[in-house]
Amino acid sequence: MRTSIFILFSLFFTYANAATILVRNNCPYTVWAAGVPAGGGKRLDHGQTWTINAPPGTKQARVWGRTGCNFDASGKGKCQTGDCNGLLVCKSFGVPPNTLAEYALNQFANKDFFDISLVDGFNVPMEFSPTSNGCTRGITCKAEINQQCPNELKAPGGCNNPCTVFKTDQYCCNSGNCGPTKFSRFFKERCPDAYSYPKDDQTSTFTCPAGTNYRVVFCP
Repeated sequence: MRTSIFILFSLFFTYANAATILVRNNCPYTVWAAGVPAGGGKRLDHGQTWTINAPPGTKQARVWGRTGCNFDASGKGKCQTGDCNGLLVCKSFGVPPNTLAEYALNQFANKDFFDISLVDGFNVPMEFSPTSNGCTRGITCKAEINQQCPNELKAPGGCNNPCTVFKTDQYCCNSGNCGPTKFSRFFKERCPDAYSYPKDDQTSTFTCPAGTNYRVVFCP
């Protein structure tokens, strides 16, 4: 009996701070969803959903949408935006430009940390919101950024972040000493709650108690 109780308690504490992330495609076009390290990848036609079960303590994690993809029966191919080494089931981060939902579970002070980042540019409008645990503050980035993208940042199917294009410390913040630029302000004005450059922490990182579940919506 004691062994059974111990196992039950062990299982409870193992899964208590996991998270279920429901990914939904509301876009009128197909999006190939991706998640790393949890999830992998899945094709989502309009209205379809995909559930990612993220283990406790997951960190440096992201969910994103890929567009303009073609895959063969073995799951190999290529995407116009967000491609991850030509695989349907991603094992690595996607190639910019791609809108990112980033998260880390049960970190400092037993909190989850989550954000939407445009540090890798923008390809698909996105919502990233908590759905449980009494946590209600979500994030949306649904501006028409692709259509309004500055000429210097335009890319097929998306809008690049300036670091991807210019690769300078001013835009990439490699030294840690950087601030807003005219390009980061372009993103910030359209999506005020999203990361617009690497040091944009104060207005762009959100928290919920560990054990919260979330949803990611493409084209909210």
